[in-house]
Amino acid sequence: MSKLPAPLDTLPFPVIGSPLFIISNPKLVIAQCIAGVVGSMPALNARPAELLEDWLKEITEALAAHNAAHPDRPAAPFAINQIVHKSNDRLEHDMALCVKYKVPIIITSLGAREDINAAAHSYGGVVLHDIINNKHAHKAIEKGADGLIAVAAGAGGHAGVKSPFALVQEIRQWFDGPLALSGSIATGASVLAAQAMGADFAYIGSAFIATEEARAVQEYKQAIVDNNSDEIVYSNLFTGVHGNYLAPSIRAAGLDPANLPESDPSKMNFGGASAKAWKDIWGCGQGIGAVDKIQPAGEFVAQLKREYAAAKAELLARNYA
Repeated sequence: MSKLPAPLDTLPFPVIGSPLFIISNPKLVIAQCIAGVVGSMPALNARPAELLEDWLKEITEALAAHNAAHPDRPAAPFAINQIVHKSNDRLEHDMALCVKYKVPIIITSLGAREDINAAAHSYGGVVLHDIINNKHAHKAIEKGADGLIAVAAGAGGHAGVKSPFALVQEIRQWFDGPLALSGSIATGASVLAAQAMGADFAYIGSAFIATEEARAVQEYKQAIVDNNSDEIVYSNLFTGVHGNYLAPSIRAAGLDPANLPESDPSKMNFGGASAKAWKDIWGCGQGIGAVDKIQPAGEFVAQLKREYAAAKAELLARNYA
């Protein structure tokens, strides 16, 4: 494991809840953090832009109140995801608010920018940049990111095609800083496996869609419970960037999941035009076969902790030399 900077060095449990476009909200973020994992949300989920300040205030005040009342079990820090793409005309506004509220962790996506990293570092924040290959990982660190999120094959939403084994081992050949792994992780045993591979944290998204706090329609949550990896489709049609989606939602939109056309990547837009696509076409990773019920986020995290402990105990019992 790598040497971790604050506040990543004191996480109660090695899990980061990934930012879910449209779905993540203050209620979910607060529940995740109080349960002991990093809660996160995209800045763009706050619409209109002025709502972001209200949400940041709500999260910081709720976590401060929890920590004051429960000093023996402080909440995990929270993170805000910034889409660092030219189509995001809110980036400067949203980042200024992150600086104002001293957001502990900034997660950057779809581009790496030195000025965004510097802004986070100005108040002691940590920047994690998500990547899908080793080349992008090098660029992110060169531009000042503190850590990486390796988005491997099977991750929900925008995802790469690399095996997690290949991606993590290539990154660890040259980078010893904070590393989270994303891709089909939905159990405590998978969290332990991510650490065994060389990651510091598991990055979990799709399983949190099926929680009571998530801002997703009931049909979406139930689809997470009812389906498995056989119903996940990889396509760039909806936003211009390849990602994984639930086939039932594609069929409901009148499209054939097995015959989707290719989109023009140059036309991708993350400033707002893609919101309808993400509302109607449901992003989802391949790990949902492990999700069998809709439950509070805190109960799901408790389940992960039990599974993690059981998996570790089982490995120790096997007494591999």
